[in-house]
Amino acid sequence: MERLDVIGNISRDLTRYPDQRGRSRLGGAALFVSLAATKAGWRAAPVCVLGSDLAHLPEAPGLDMLDWSARIQVDGMSTTFDLEYDLQGELMAAGTDYGVAEGLTEHALRHVDLHPHGTYHVCCRRPLDVTAVLGQLAGCAADFSVDFFLPSAEAMIRAAADWLPKATTVFVNAAEYRLLEQVIDCDTLPEIIITDGPRAAVVRRFGRQVASAVPPPQPPREVSGAGDTLAGTLLALRSQGATTAQALAEATAAAASYVAAPSLPRPAPRRG
Repeated sequence: MERLDVIGNISRDLTRYPDQRGRSRLGGAALFVSLAATKAGWRAAPVCVLGSDLAHLPEAPGLDMLDWSARIQVDGMSTTFDLEYDLQGELMAAGTDYGVAEGLTEHALRHVDLHPHGTYHVCCRRPLDVTAVLGQLAGCAADFSVDFFLPSAEAMIRAAADWLPKATTVFVNAAEYRLLEQVIDCDTLPEIIITDGPRAAVVRRFGRQVASAVPPPQPPREVSGAGDTLAGTLLALRSQGATTAQALAEATAAAASYVAAPSLPRPAPRRG
């Protein structure tokens, strides 16, 4: 079974909610997608750039299950996100310092050049040059799926538009789907998976709905990373032969469990 290579950021996050939920924690779409895929039985490798502050992650308990061979580590600080949510879990504001992730595009292009026949998931977020990366993946006929991050989704969807019909799956939330509809005829896309928080997630293929699943109710503690968890779980289950309906049901359940669980703490470097 092919490895899933996940192109994206790994970050140090601070999440904030009006009711005092939230904390400093480990984050980044490349991490959450890779962890979810690995837990669901598919070996996954974050294609990322780690700063010296997170250089110890490959040895950290719980993270050593990942395949870290596709990451590079450079001197400097890793990406940081300051994420502010409302009580319903809608993202209200995001502050970012990309740090060493400014080198992610160059690293991703080099990695794809070395592994042109891999299976990829691309987290379409700044500072990644999605036009260059998706163009290279499409040019070598690699299998790839994509997702977006609402604060940058409008620009990233426009940059990715020419390549989206070649993606196996496009993951969006309800707000991102409305942006997607403004840029491209969604009926031309092989598959779109649309999530909507606690409401039903649906799968559409060339404009026709083929599956839906309502997440089991869970009291939310942390929503950042829920969509990444759904994406990684669903991709892993389908790689093992699950039907789309089965994979969507299990992936929505995994995302619901994720939002009810404690945040992923940033592990301290090992001593000695």
